[in-house]
Amino acid sequence: MLLCFPVQVTAAFNHKIMYRILFILIASLSILPSIGMAKQTCVPESQCIEMDNWDLGVAIGWGQKSNPLKDFNDIPLFFIPTIAYYGKNWFFDNGNLGYTLAEQESFTINLVTSYSLDRAYFYRWDPSNVFLERSSQMPTKTTTNLALTTEPEAEFNTLETRNFTMLGGAEAFIYTRLGIIRLAYTHDMFNVHQGSEAQIKWSNGWELDRFIFEFALIFDWKSQAVVDYYYGVRPSENAYWSEQYQAKSGWNKGAEITTRYVLTDNWDLLLAVRYTQIADEIAASPLLIQDYSRTYFIGAAYRF
Repeated sequence: MLLCFPVQVTAAFNHKIMYRILFILIASLSILPSIGMAKQTCVPESQCIEMDNWDLGVAIGWGQKSNPLKDFNDIPLFFIPTIAYYGKNWFFDNGNLGYTLAEQESFTINLVTSYSLDRAYFYRWDPSNVFLERSSQMPTKTTTNLALTTEPEAEFNTLETRNFTMLGGAEAFIYTRLGIIRLAYTHDMFNVHQGSEAQIKWSNGWELDRFIFEFALIFDWKSQAVVDYYYGVRPSENAYWSEQYQAKSGWNKGAEITTRYVLTDNWDLLLAVRYTQIADEIAASPLLIQDYSRTYFIGAAYRF
């Protein structure tokens, strides 16, 4: 959680618009932690998802995700839906499908789908084009590679398309007294970039009267193929930098905190903050002007 054709191409045009709307909704879901996870302990228990029932919610407020790409807008956040369903084994959670292979008191193993968030940085049709004026760019990194000071300015022609794809793989949740550990590995399902991603995430939650606090540390690994597809430079974009920048795999590191204040059984006040330190291997791309992304959202959440 998170834009005058001939008659014969009208259907294709409508399909393209619907695809973009769907992608915006999926990207929006990623800003917030899901309301619940499959069969894991919730804080409080009222935040758990009841099995065999749809769990629907929406957060309305104001927030923004900074965009590390050169000459691209930051991404505003106003409307964030949450949609989930958990059956005996199959589940759907905020755009992702999963199947539980094994479940014990101390761990759960699932087959899952997921989606890369990297593509969301690239497209002008994001909500930022509708709801907010272009925000001021964040400062670039203060550290400078002196060996590159004589390199030509990284100016680009129109960027080629970075296509959306779904990833498929496995995840494991390990439940401990000190929190929940998630281990995941996924691979491109539709032969878009043929890359892989992995995640190590620790999260914990606390309840104090009407306040609910959730904290997480996240380590996201992206393979060389993923980094090259999204952050590499094509010859048509800039011939010089397409040769100079050689993509490598790397780890993004992040932290997020979500604070809820329970007003009623259905309404919460919500504050969510996330910081992502982009891997050096990705930040070295001339497409980027900063090596981090910051996200915040403040508003009210309603659970149906």
